[in-house]
Amino acid sequence: MAKEAKKDEKAKEEEEEKEEKKEEKKEEKKEEKKAAEEEKEEEEFEVPEKFKDLVEKIEKMNVLDLAELVKVLEKKFGVSAAPQVVAAPGAGGGAGAGAAEEEKSVFNVVLTDVGDKKIEVIKAVRDITKKGLKDSKDLVDAVASGAQIVKEEVAKEDAEAMKKKFEEAGAKVELK
Repeated sequence: MAKEAKKDEKAKEEEEEKEEKKEEKKEEKKEEKKAAEEEKEEEEFEVPEKFKDLVEKIEKMNVLDLAELVKVLEKKFGVSAAPQVVAAPGAGGGAGAGAAEEEKSVFNVVLTDVGDKKIEVIKAVRDITKKGLKDSKDLVDAVASGAQIVKEEVAKEDAEAMKKKFEEAGAKVELK
């Protein structure tokens, strides 16, 4: 019996080593692809003459100094380095009133209150998300500190079915 356990353990170790090698190969491919993209970007983009010395100085800085520089520039000029989010125009190119009348077809299912039947809610979370018991329980427990997204970008019919299932379990759910 001990020999079988050792064989099983050895087989697991070999399988883990294979998985690690696969992951390493994936990481290497990602790094190579990223390096190739960066190289391509560098080739396509030419820095104007008046900024060349500044860009060269920035290229020589380490990451911590760059982060500090960004913070200084944000404070100095009252700007943010966060990317801007631009809303896409509504389909059909209609006016704002037409877009407001358009019914939403995709929802996020948000658990706002667990209610008295916590175990039933955990079961519903497991069923809907296909997560394990611990993950489902953690999500339900987290509702005590604030609403939690159970599922994102769900079709209206599916979202309504999920809402009904949660409500049957005694929970309160919002579709956003």
